[in-house]
Amino acid sequence: MSGFFVDWDGNLRSVEDPGGGYVCDVDTAARYVGVMKGSMLAHEATLYKTVADVEKAGIKARLVPGSHPWGSPGDGY
Repeated sequence: MSGFFVDWDGNLRSVEDPGGGYVCDVDTAARYVGVMKGSMLAHEATLYKTVADVEKAGIKARLVPGSHPWGSPGDGY
């Protein structure tokens, strides 16, 4: 499954490589992304099939690689 979602810092991430030890549970019909760490749901987001779909929705987010950190140490991450 491919696609993109916006993380809690406003970055755009790939569902295939969310980084941070997270795994995405994707429901394409509902356009839902559940970002999981083990059995814990860490984040919920809308699924966008392409970067163009994100832009079409009026969202301005920078696409980051999976190696980009989630949050900051000050946030407890």
